[in-house]
Amino acid sequence: MKRKIAIITINYNNLVGLQTTLNSVAAQTYQDFEHIIIDGGSTDGSADYIKSQAHRFVYWVSETDKGVYHAMNKGIAKASGEYLLFLNSGDHFFNNTVLEKNIHHVSNYDLIYFNMFISGENKNFLKEYPATLSFAYFLKDNLPHPSIFIKKDLFKTVGYFDDNLKIVADWKFFIDSICRFNASYLHVDKTLTTFYFDGISSLPKNKGIIDHEKDQVLKSNYVAYMQDLDDVLKNLTIIHNLRRSRIIQMLIKLGFLNKF
Repeated sequence: MKRKIAIITINYNNLVGLQTTLNSVAAQTYQDFEHIIIDGGSTDGSADYIKSQAHRFVYWVSETDKGVYHAMNKGIAKASGEYLLFLNSGDHFFNNTVLEKNIHHVSNYDLIYFNMFISGENKNFLKEYPATLSFAYFLKDNLPHPSIFIKKDLFKTVGYFDDNLKIVADWKFFIDSICRFNASYLHVDKTLTTFYFDGISSLPKNKGIIDHEKDQVLKSNYVAYMQDLDDVLKNLTIIHNLRRSRIIQMLIKLGFLNKF
């Protein structure tokens, strides 16, 4: 019988992170899912470890690939679940019961996204996502691929991740899904996973690559939107600063202004 969800884990030379992820998946009180492992030909013992745990997976492979998004696409091609969750090596579920308690939310929509706990060397914080998405939102932020269930059929409409992009292919997929293809979505105000702030998209040295790739996507697919880009960013900055203003907060508290 076709399962509702498939969990896809990609890995390359991150044995410790892989063990953390697989232990978290195995500890879930809800187990009615398929688990797929795509390893990029690791040489650190990951491949042997995956092989030793092969009974836990519906599919696994360890072979060279063209990078993160090529590996994720290979997972999509092998998945048969109705919804896909990308929980890559090092990431893990927030607790052992989170799937069981939230699986009922995973239906009807193309994208079902949760909040995500983010951990780094210098800070830990809960990343909360908005209930309403827009083009303006994607100019500033992204959706969390470790905390979002993606309906597999959506990849037929939008296409797979663009593996010509090194860092922002998931951002491209999500902005295209929402702003070009009008994908349906639901935000669930619960924390699903923990993400560690050490991936390639998190490194300051990669900011230039991220900005360049995003600019390529925007200029290729969103020319009409780009004409208003400067005004949108200016207005967002003004609104953000106003919301932080003590005077504005006081006027709202006294009833002279409505909350905005």
